[in-house]
Amino acid sequence: MKKTIKAMLETQQELDPDITPDTEVIDTEEELIKQCEEMWKDMEECQNKLSLMGTETLTNSDAQLSLLIMQAKCLTAELGHWKERTPEITPMTEDVLVTLGKEEFQNLRCNLEMVVSTIQSKNEKLKEDLEREQQWLDEQQQILKSLNILHSDLKNQVVTFSESRIFNELKAKVLSIKEFKEKLLCTLGEFLEDHFPLPDGTIKKKKKNTQESNAQLITLNEMIEMLINRMFDVPHDPYVKISDSFWPPYIELLLRNGIALRHPEDPTRIRLEAFHQ
Repeated sequence: MKKTIKAMLETQQELDPDITPDTEVIDTEEELIKQCEEMWKDMEECQNKLSLMGTETLTNSDAQLSLLIMQAKCLTAELGHWKERTPEITPMTEDVLVTLGKEEFQNLRCNLEMVVSTIQSKNEKLKEDLEREQQWLDEQQQILKSLNILHSDLKNQVVTFSESRIFNELKAKVLSIKEFKEKLLCTLGEFLEDHFPLPDGTIKKKKKNTQESNAQLITLNEMIEMLINRMFDVPHDPYVKISDSFWPPYIELLLRNGIALRHPEDPTRIRLEAFHQ
């Protein structure tokens, strides 16, 4: 209310600088009376609404009804209080205006102090964030410096490789691997010839009165070599047809030890187990 009065006085003073304090007081009294009349009209509307609410049929519980009745009584009492109250007119003297001005400045000062405190807190938080980011930047710059030094060292250590040198090295490695392969095959052949020789003479059949086989038997080493070559030369069809030159005991030896496998649909064909996969 004081702020409203002060604003009204300042506005009237700007519009009419020659206005006297008595005129200001009279205008203020009229404005207060007008505001009281408006408030009185608002209270009458509230009373009318309460009276209309009282005529409606309540469907809630007794506790809710009691609460509504108590609220209506409180509003009625507050309405009577406002009816009996007379507006207090503050005399617009120099002392009153000075007091109001001091209150306004005090409130403004409190608000500004709160703003300053909030800004200081934000500044402290921003300062901490800045220090943390600066520390991270220093670390990254140090890492970058180390990487640049390493790059410079590696750049100075340039090693030239000639194509002929690389080709000769690869050729030497291939020859070494071929020699190792030949040596391994020779060792394997010698081992198989010593421990798995061909049978002497002809093979006796289980059935009697049959002629001897004229097929030339091959060694176990030759059988394994044939299976290996078939696997790498024709990987999509690595099976080899069993011929009369294969000695059946050696075929059974390869199958039982998991070295060779029969074709799932044709038992007369075998293949080498893919140990390299």
